Amino acid sequence: MHHFTIPIFIPMEGCRFDCVFCNQRQITGQQQPMGDDEIINKIELFLETIPPGDNHIEIAFFGGSFTGLPLERQKHYLGLVQPWLKRTDVKGIRLSTRPDYIDNQILSLLKAYGVTAIELGVQSLDREVLRQSGRGHTVEQVRTAARLVKRAGFLLGLQMMPGLPGDTLEKSMATARDIIALGAETTRIYPTLVIRHTHLEKLCHQGNYSPLTLDEAVEWCSRIVPLFEEAGVNILRLGLHASEGILKGEDLVAGPFHVAFGEMVYSRIWYNILRDIKPDQASGITVFVHPRQMNQAIGHHALNRKFLETKFLKASFKPDETLRFRDFYHVLKFAKIKKNKGGMR
Repeated sequence: MHHFTIPIFIPMEGCRFDCVFCNQRQITGQQQPMGDDEIINKIELFLETIPPGDNHIEIAFFGGSFTGLPLERQKHYLGLVQPWLKRTDVKGIRLSTRPDYIDNQILSLLKAYGVTAIELGVQSLDREVLRQSGRGHTVEQVRTAARLVKRAGFLLGLQMMPGLPGDTLEKSMATARDIIALGAETTRIYPTLVIRHTHLEKLCHQGNYSPLTLDEAVEWCSRIVPLFEEAGVNILRLGLHASEGILKGEDLVAGPFHVAFGEMVYSRIWYNILRDIKPDQASGITVFVHPRQMNQAIGHHALNRKFLETKFLKASFKPDETLRFRDFYHVLKFAKIKKNKGGMR
C-alpha cells in the first residue's frame, strides 16, 4: 500500500504560546492561513497526481495547534474536507496539536469528523529542556494526552526536537525511549534550527545558546533512529521539510539544516555498523546488503565506501535479497603472491 498525505498548513492558528524556537510563518513559508477555495483546489490537484492503485490517502492539518482553535473554527476546517471522506478518496484526517490542548470533549469531536491520527508536539520529555524552551506544558500533560489519544482509538504520533536549550544526547535518547513507552505509532524528528525572529535567535546572538552542528545532529539522530526502528515506531519525517525562505537561507540563522538530512543519518547508521570491520591484511572487500539498503550502506556521496577504501585498496557493495533490513556480510579479497625466477613478489 502506498501512503499519501495532503498537507494543509494553518500557521500560528490556535496557539497562544511563544516557544523559543517557533516562527511557523517562516518555517512553513506561509503568512496567512489558506482560504477555503485554496484548500479545496489543493486537495483536488493533489488527488489528480496520485496514480491509481492500493493507496492510503490522508488530509493533514499541520503548522499550528489545531485543537487550540475556537471550536467553530475546528468544525469549519473538518467539515470542509468531509466530501472526500464520504467519497472514500481519503481514508482519514491527520492533525498536529499540543499535548495540553487535548481532552475527552475534543477527542469526541475529532472522532465524529473522521480524524484518525493525532500528532502531539512533545519536543522533549525532559522537564528542564521544556522549561528552557518555553513550551508551556509539562511532562505529565504529555503522558495524560497520550493516554487519552490512545484510549479513544486514534493513531498516536509524538514529535521530538533534539538540540533544544538544555538538551543533551542522553536526554534526547531518553525522550525517544519515553515516546516508545507511551505507545506512539509514529514520530517525527526535527533537530532544532534557529529561525529568524524567534527568541532562540536572540539567545544565539547573546551567546546563550549554540545549536547542534550538522555532524552532531546526524550523530545524535543516528543513535535515536534505531531505538524507534527496533520498537516498530514509524519515523514519518527526519529533518525539517523547509520553506523556500529556509532553503534560500533567508529565514535560517543557524542550525543543522540539510536537504538530504535523512539520507545523511541513515548513511551514518551504516557507517557505525561498518567501521569495525578489520582489514586483516586484505586488499579488497565486498559488502553484501539487501537491495533496499544499498544506497544507505554505500553512504551519502559514497562516504561509507570511501571510508572502507581507506582500509582496503578496493571496496564494493553487492545486493543479496535473502538478507533482512541492515543485516550484512562481507567477503575479503587477498592479493595473490606471484612467483618468478627472481623470487616472490
